[in-house]
Amino acid sequence: MNKVLYIILISLFSLTIISCSGDKEESTTDTTVPTTVPTDTTSPTVSSVSTTADNQSSVSITDNITVTFSEAMHTRYITTSTSDTNCAGTIRVSSDNFSTCVKMSSGSGWIPGSNSNKTFTLDPSDNLTFSTTYKTRVTTGVKDTAGNTLSSQYETSSGFTTSSSSSSGVFVGVGISGNIVRSTDSGSTWDNVTSPTENDLYGVTFANNTFVGVGVSGNIVRSTDNGTTWDNVTSITGNHLRGVGFGNNTFVGVGFSGNIVRSTDNGSSWDNVSSGLAANGNYNLMDVTFGNNTFVAVGNNGTIVRSTDNGSSWSSVTSPTVKNHYGVTFANNTFVGSGWLGIIVRSTDNGSSFDNATSPTTKYISGVTFGNNTFVGVGQSGTIVRSTDNGSTWDNATSPTANNLSWGVGFGNNTFVGGGASGNIVRSTDNGSTWDNVTSITANHINDVTFLE
Repeated sequence: MNKVLYIILISLFSLTIISCSGDKEESTTDTTVPTTVPTDTTSPTVSSVSTTADNQSSVSITDNITVTFSEAMHTRYITTSTSDTNCAGTIRVSSDNFSTCVKMSSGSGWIPGSNSNKTFTLDPSDNLTFSTTYKTRVTTGVKDTAGNTLSSQYETSSGFTTSSSSSSGVFVGVGISGNIVRSTDSGSTWDNVTSPTENDLYGVTFANNTFVGVGVSGNIVRSTDNGTTWDNVTSITGNHLRGVGFGNNTFVGVGFSGNIVRSTDNGSSWDNVSSGLAANGNYNLMDVTFGNNTFVAVGNNGTIVRSTDNGSSWSSVTSPTVKNHYGVTFANNTFVGSGWLGIIVRSTDNGSSFDNATSPTTKYISGVTFGNNTFVGVGQSGTIVRSTDNGSTWDNATSPTANNLSWGVGFGNNTFVGGGASGNIVRSTDNGSTWDNVTSITANHINDVTFLE
């Protein structure tokens, strides 16, 4: 009997071993279908090469050069010449067909990126040469984040041309009672210019060898001789115009009741354009600027409108504030607006959306501009604010005046110039860090200032 039980136990133990072995073999059998991970093999392209100037045939000798790619790039392979004028690095700027290249100021040779590493800004170590054409070359040494290179070397066909020395240093300011003032030495000294109007002028800009100023009752004035003489232009609106900008051979003026006017013949004639804003909705537009083929205008109650077809049609943009906007500018792929109680708004997607930036002041900032990688805003009680990181953070600068600085501040020839109440003019030659008062030749308010690029 014991023998029979022993045989039965041996048999059961054997069956258990066989069963476990079968389970083990079954559990180690791989039936998973391998997943193929797609590989990025698309070559990047150069989307644009630009300066901050609206007119690429009259670029300031202090300007920077911005290169934008179609996708995020590997920053290790975005380099330039920083030690001498030899043509080194993957992005080069030259005025002599690349026999020599412009020495840049970035000490490491690598160019810092923005816009999610799609955009790279080159800062020449010294001023460019007057009346000179520069071209930009991007070699196949650049790579995107997947390691893909350009399919072929890129080079600008016409490049950009710097302004002539004869027109260098010309600032123009406009103001109350049609006052026009002019400086030919980068804002150090000023003279009155005979104005064709006694109406208040609020905005002025320069492009295509033409100054255009706008003001109350739709008044438009124009100069084609470096601001020496001015003429009235027939206007097509009776609404006050508060700001004027230029881009793609188009002047655009904006004003009260959402009024927008447009000229495609250097300000000689103008047409009304619909802003899409209700005329009775208290939508007063205060300023307009242009960048990346986009006009952006700002106004009261947080109003922001945008045009991507050279000012022909406009659409509203959601604002992060309902406070009044007074000024707007563009540079380094960034729109920056300013306004009531120190508000500062910022867009890095061509004006499609805006975010608030932390402001260092609660006083209104009425005007804002850009130069030498620095945004500068001016406003109430002499307020001056400054940003060196594309408008992300701001600091107060010590002001030499307690007078209100009006809607305008301009930049050119390494110089910021602001105008204000009682003809006050302030000036900075160190990128907005310190400022001095300049002797003015008018007691009228100066509402806007621009530079002959």
